[in-house]
Amino acid sequence: MTTTIQTRHAVHYTQSETMTSAELRDTFMIETLFAAGEIHAAYTHYDRMLVAGAMPTTAPLTIGADLAKTVGTDYLLERRELGLINIGGKGKVVADGTTYALDFQDGLYLGMGVREIAFESEDSANPAKFYINSAPAHASFPSRIVTKADAIENHLGDQLTCNKRKLYQYIHPKVLPTCQLLMGLTRLEPGSVWNTMPAHLHDRRMEAYLYFEIPEDAFVVHLMGRPQATSHLILRSEQAVLSPPWSIHCGSGTASYAFIWSMAGDNQSFTDMDFVPMKDLK
Repeated sequence: MTTTIQTRHAVHYTQSETMTSAELRDTFMIETLFAAGEIHAAYTHYDRMLVAGAMPTTAPLTIGADLAKTVGTDYLLERRELGLINIGGKGKVVADGTTYALDFQDGLYLGMGVREIAFESEDSANPAKFYINSAPAHASFPSRIVTKADAIENHLGDQLTCNKRKLYQYIHPKVLPTCQLLMGLTRLEPGSVWNTMPAHLHDRRMEAYLYFEIPEDAFVVHLMGRPQATSHLILRSEQAVLSPPWSIHCGSGTASYAFIWSMAGDNQSFTDMDFVPMKDLK
């Protein structure tokens, strides 16, 4: 079993505005999250979010001491909570002896204090892909599965503006209690390509996006930066991007796609957004 861990330090927006395309990618993108039989993780200094992907095949994958060392504790969830959504084949997560069976697009929340976590696939030829987010926690809440049916479904956007989409709130105060982690999935309707438009930012919370179900010959142009000084990143399927509190986060694809969003920070108010008029983007 291989676990690869990166650390991403926070930067001021004045630094980002002088970066080359390669430097922006190195600072804000996570280009590899899923590899057969491996765990890939990125620890970011934006709200201490941990972003990871686990893709078990013939053998289980376990969260070990290396990830715990990264966050400075004896085990990963000693002072943290964790959420995940499966974007692959059927699998299961075994947490402190309790088995959680997860189908495609099922989610799972694990509360602070869970010590042992293992990931397995039902079929190694169609492996599960567990997209994982973890944030610091101050209290322990019950672990539980959140299926797509459990998630709160929101209908947003319009076909006329090419941003008609369904937003599913998985880890959200109206679904289950958590300390600070928020997590959900958005799927664009056929013919729509814009996500999260009009653009917004929230100075009190960071956000991460995992883009997936992008056709092989397509991509998403992810916009970031201050509204008056935007930059862009080109993302392919199953790549993630970190969005600092000072940055907008929106994008447009060359085909329909889906993405998982996650947040951590001062509050859990999903509507705590500072919208940016489209005429103000530069």
